[in-house]
Amino acid sequence: MSDASNPRSDPPPRPHRRRFFRMAGMGIAGAGLWALSRRAEPTDTPAKPARMKVGCQRGPTSDEMLQYWEQFGVKNICGYVSASGPNGTWDVAEIEKLKKRCEAHKISLDILALPLASSYIARAEMPNIMLGKSPERDREIERICAMIRAAGKAGVPCVKYNLTILGVVRSASVPGRGGSTYKSFVYDQARQDPPLTEAGKVTADMMWERIAYFLKRVVPVAEEAKVRLACHPHDPPMPSVKGFRGVDCVLGSVEGLKKFIDIQPSDYHGLNFCQGTICEGLENPGKEIFDIIRYFGRRKKIFNVHFRNIRGRFLNFQEVYPDEGDVDMFQAMKVYKEVGYDGMLMPDHTPQTVGDTNGRQAFAFAYGYIKALIQAVQAGD
Repeated sequence: MSDASNPRSDPPPRPHRRRFFRMAGMGIAGAGLWALSRRAEPTDTPAKPARMKVGCQRGPTSDEMLQYWEQFGVKNICGYVSASGPNGTWDVAEIEKLKKRCEAHKISLDILALPLASSYIARAEMPNIMLGKSPERDREIERICAMIRAAGKAGVPCVKYNLTILGVVRSASVPGRGGSTYKSFVYDQARQDPPLTEAGKVTADMMWERIAYFLKRVVPVAEEAKVRLACHPHDPPMPSVKGFRGVDCVLGSVEGLKKFIDIQPSDYHGLNFCQGTICEGLENPGKEIFDIIRYFGRRKKIFNVHFRNIRGRFLNFQEVYPDEGDVDMFQAMKVYKEVGYDGMLMPDHTPQTVGDTNGRQAFAFAYGYIKALIQAVQAGD
C-alpha cells in the first residue's frame, strides 16, 4: 500500500514505454490523432518561416507606400520603376536603388511591373504589341527584352505583364456591406459603344498570332536573364467568338490559359494567377477553382497570385471582400500549399470603403486576412 509519504519502491514506467502502449491501444488512426495533438505543444525548436507570403502590387513604390506596407507586415512586393534608361528602357542602377529603398523598410522587391499594363489599348504605353503592327511592335518588344535583361542584372527574379486590348471591363458599381461599393460586371449591361475598339475586329486566330509572336521573342531572353514572366489573364473573361467590342479574349478561359503556357514551354513562362479573374469565367467558382489551382500549380506555372474573391459567375459577378464571396478562401489557401506554391498572395480589386478614397482600409483588411490564412495552413510545418 502506498501514499504520498510512502512512495512505491518500483520505478514508474519510462515515458517512451507508456507512449508505445498507449498508441498500441489506440490503433493507427488514434495514434495519428495523438501525434497531431503533441505537435501543438510548445517546443524549443524554432518555427520554420512561412513559404507563402502576403504581397502587394500597388503603385507607386514610394517611401510613403513602403512605410504603409511595413506597418502591416507586408514584406514582399511588386514594384514600379521609371523607364529612365536608353531608348525608354530600365536602368540597372535605378532598379538597384529601388531595391535598397525597399530593404530599408525590410521589404523584398520580388517582381517588377513591365509597362504592359491592364490599360485599354488607346491608353497603353506600348500598344503595337497587341495591335500586331510591325515594325512598331518589334521596337516595343526589344524595349521589353531590354527591361527583362535589366531586371536580371539587378537581381529581380520576376516581371509581370498583360497582353490585353480591352483592359479591365466593368459595368455599374453596386452597394456592398456597411455602405461599401463593389465593382461589378454584367455582360448584358456593359456598354459596347462604339461596337469596335481602335483595334477593329480581332479574332481568336489574330490574338494567338500576336501572343505567340511576343512570346517567341521574349521567353528566350527571360531564360537567359533568369527572370520569370508572369502574365495576367484577360479580365473579365468574355464569350468566345462573340467577345466584347469585336475582340476575342482568348486569355480569359482556363483552356486559353492552358494553351498559352504551352505555346513556349519554359520554366520562365507562366502566370500572374489572378484567382478572381479566373473565377469570373466559371459557372460555379466555389467548386471549380480548386482543381484549376492544382492544374497550374502542379506544373509550377503560378508565379504570383491575386488572392481575391467574387460573388456570382461567368458574365455576372461582383468583386467583394475576401471573406464573403463564393469561394472558400481557406480551402483555396490549403490548395496553394498542397501544390507547393511559395510566392506572394496579393489583395486586388478590393471594395471601396466609406470615407477612404485611396482604398488603403480595404487593402489593410485583406493583408491581415491573407496573413492569418497563411499562418493557419502552415501551422506546424
